[in-house]
Amino acid sequence: MIDLPVYNQEGKEVDQIKVDEQLLGERVRPELIKQAIVMHHANSRQGSAATKSRGMVEGSTRKLYRQKGTGNARVGSARTVVRRGGGVAFAKKPRDFSQRMPKKQKRLARNSAILAKIQSNNAIVIDQLAMDAPKTKAFVNILGNLKIDRSCLVATEQLNDNVYKSLRNIPRVKALVTEQLNVGDICSHRTLLFTKASLENLLAAGK
Repeated sequence: MIDLPVYNQEGKEVDQIKVDEQLLGERVRPELIKQAIVMHHANSRQGSAATKSRGMVEGSTRKLYRQKGTGNARVGSARTVVRRGGGVAFAKKPRDFSQRMPKKQKRLARNSAILAKIQSNNAIVIDQLAMDAPKTKAFVNILGNLKIDRSCLVATEQLNDNVYKSLRNIPRVKALVTEQLNVGDICSHRTLLFTKASLENLLAAGK
C-alpha cells in the first residue's frame, strides 16, 4: 500500500490517499510498457508516403535509340530510374502501420506505467481543479505551487472546458479524461497530475 499526499491548488497538503499496488497490476511490467509504446508510435504513423515506380510514370516504353553505333551508352526507355523524369527504384506505397493489443494487455500496460510514475515520485494528486473561467496564468500558478516545472499530463475525472482551455497554450502540458489515459502519453510526460476523484475512479475500476 502506497500513501500519496493530496494537495490543494495552493500546493498545501490537505489529505492522503492510499493506493493498493494490486489494483495497478501489483508490479511494473517494462516489457508490456515497451510493447504499448511501440504500438502507440506505430498507430501515430500516417503511412501515406508514395512515389511513382517506372511503371507508373507517363511516357513511351520505346528504346530511345539503337543499342550500338551511336557512341552513347546503351539505354532503354525514358522511364528508367537512372534518367531525370523517370520512375523511382523500389517506389514507396501507402502502408498501414497500425498495431493492436488485447484490451486486458493495454489496461495492464497503462496501470504499469501509472504505478511506475507513483513509485518514482512523479505522480501528484490534487484535491480538485476548480476554475470559473479559462485562465492560462491561473493554471500556470497551480503548476508552480505543485512544483511542476517540466512536462505534465493532467488526468481529470470528466471533461472540463475551463481546465482544458486554460492549459492548451502551455508547452508540454496535456489533459486527458481518466478513461483516455494511455501508455504513450503517460511515458512522454515527466509528471502525472491526478485529481483525487480521477485517481479514485481509476482504482475503483481495477477492483
